[in-house]
Amino acid sequence: MNTEMFAALRRSTLGIAVFAVVTAGVIAVTQVATSERIADNIAQAEARALYEIVPRSVDDQLHEHRIPFDAPELDLAQPREAWQAIVDGEVKTVIMPVVAPDGYSGDIHLLVGINSDATVAGVRVLSHKETPGLGDKIEPSKSNWLEGFVGKTQSGPGDDSWAVQKDGGQFDQFTGATITPRAVVNATGRAIQYFRAHKARLLTPATESAGQEGSNAS
Repeated sequence: MNTEMFAALRRSTLGIAVFAVVTAGVIAVTQVATSERIADNIAQAEARALYEIVPRSVDDQLHEHRIPFDAPELDLAQPREAWQAIVDGEVKTVIMPVVAPDGYSGDIHLLVGINSDATVAGVRVLSHKETPGLGDKIEPSKSNWLEGFVGKTQSGPGDDSWAVQKDGGQFDQFTGATITPRAVVNATGRAIQYFRAHKARLLTPATESAGQEGSNAS
């Protein structure tokens, strides 16, 4: 009797162990697939956003003009890439990834285009979790609010006009939602200040930047 019980217990334990291993494997595969799908969606959103900020008629090779971009000041958790719109050998616009960490529902991932004169070429949202019907008006498909940045610049960190109207600034807030637009306004301002601080490097065409890095390495 004891032998039969032991055998039954061993089979049960083995079955549970096999089930646990299979379940863990399925979860791992699902997580990898989900991560890959999210990464693919972000890459597609980036590609669309690039040419919404700088039209193909200006630089149809914009997606190829990449430079290394490591900017923890813009709340990037790891090094990324920025893009340069190059016309007749000169960088006219730099498009940078930026994170607004203070959205109503978490991080808002942006692309911010800055022209060589430090004015904003455009802003696009890559991903967010803001409230539907309120904070999601940062999406171009929901409103034209982002167009309010185009052609404007922030004179410095103390520029009080670079704020939503509720804070005494020039940018509209949304009815019933101030936190979301405030976060985007602040993140875009930080992008302008980053551009001003690193202008020489950001406006050096990618091919020249690579050549300079190679010379320094040798």
